[in-house]
Amino acid sequence: MAIRKIILHPDPILEEVCDPVEKFDKKLYKLLDDMYETMIAYDGVGLAAPQIGIKKQIAVVDIDDDNGPLELINPRILEAGGEQTGPEGCLSFPGLYGEVSRPYYVKIKAQDRKGKFFIIEAEDYLARVIQHEIDHLHGILFTSKVIRFIDEEDLLESEGAEQE
Repeated sequence: MAIRKIILHPDPILEEVCDPVEKFDKKLYKLLDDMYETMIAYDGVGLAAPQIGIKKQIAVVDIDDDNGPLELINPRILEAGGEQTGPEGCLSFPGLYGEVSRPYYVKIKAQDRKGKFFIIEAEDYLARVIQHEIDHLHGILFTSKVIRFIDEEDLLESEGAEQE
């Protein structure tokens, strides 16, 4: 496993639509392992492939809950509902945070590293992180959804603004 370099804004790959994954092989397994290691090394809770320079529909998420690490390949949002507003950051925008509104609940269909389809339902913070990562796969950055930017002092007062 290797820690990859995080691509920073304004690199154009961050705003490109990613290609679907079609080959589920050892190269993909290594990429997923590297992405997870990179996310942990940078103290993140989510990482999308374009953030390490790869234009593929792949994301990893781990908010340190009962779901454990999630690997989302070719993810699609099937349902979304409710609303939540909270702080977000992004490993591709170090030190930048903002309040973002997103659905409170999502139902996702994705594939695992072997290509098997699965469905996951998420609420609250996990739903927020998953949506943030899926946005990356479509070239959408959290900065385009920010209601207001917040500084690190405000951030410390609000809970859960991890780097996604």
